[in-house]
Amino acid sequence: MALTQWTNAMEWLAAAATDPRSCKNDWQRGTTGVHLLAAGRFWDVLIVPACLGLHAADILADLPRLEPGPALLDSRRQHIGFFLPPSPASIWAGHDIRYLTTGGWIATPAPHCRWGELRWICPPDGSGTLNSPDALELALHQAMHELARTHGTPRHRDAPHHDPHLPPPPTTTPARGFPLT
Repeated sequence: MALTQWTNAMEWLAAAATDPRSCKNDWQRGTTGVHLLAAGRFWDVLIVPACLGLHAADILADLPRLEPGPALLDSRRQHIGFFLPPSPASIWAGHDIRYLTTGGWIATPAPHCRWGELRWICPPDGSGTLNSPDALELALHQAMHELARTHGTPRHRDAPHHDPHLPPPPTTTPARGFPLT
């Protein structure tokens, strides 16, 4: 990543922190190398199982005329978080997925870094590019079909899907964030 692009990516991602200066300091000089960022303001995060998310990320990367948005892998918990435009009324349904919006938090390393089990499979580019919900839904369906064909697992037939026309879910306790506990 070129220095200017890296700086822009770090500024863009840190802007989601309650204290951007502290966030950048954690990334550059902190002992953990990660910082908790709030979902819902600049982006939401769809968290899916890694086996599905890695296939979907490959499909998104191969789509012509589409810049994939940020995607973060937590290899310890075997999940991938796809950064999407904020949409608190959105509902994503599927097996073993979570949707973080306002009230949700995600632990992130700096855009150019891998920290422990956290690494960017598609880092932020600093321009604000996010994953398209429609393209991600199609990629998840295609990935699900590939997994069901190669592994034959019945639960893989129900791909996560997004319905922007459904009413928002009932208010519950705010999500704890990614990485999942």
